[in-house]
Amino acid sequence: MTRIVATGVALSVLLAGAAHAEPVAYSWTGMGTNVMGSSKCSTYKMTIDVTVDGNSVKGLFQQQGRDQRHFEATKDAKGLAKTKAEIGGGSKMDVTVTFKENETRVLLDGYCKFEGKLTKK
Repeated sequence: MTRIVATGVALSVLLAGAAHAEPVAYSWTGMGTNVMGSSKCSTYKMTIDVTVDGNSVKGLFQQQGRDQRHFEATKDAKGLAKTKAEIGGGSKMDVTVTFKENETRVLLDGYCKFEGKLTKK
């Protein structure tokens, strides 16, 4: 009887561990795309780091020479996470992270567009 209970407990622990996936970290570094008539965006370098834990999506982004900013969002059933990120002075950027089977992409859209394929760290 003790052996059956011990086996059941061990199996429960294994199954619970398998159900809880580890967070996945991604990164992208690239240049901006011009919007709203600005010709400087293509000279702005941005690094975006995204961590996904279940449906929770958290990100840090930093344009070269500027303060680091963050965002938090929830991934929906279609694999899409959307939110707005504060960038200072009351301004915001739209943030979209798209999770597809073979590709995860990020888009920051505001004073410039920063878009690219995220790479697993």
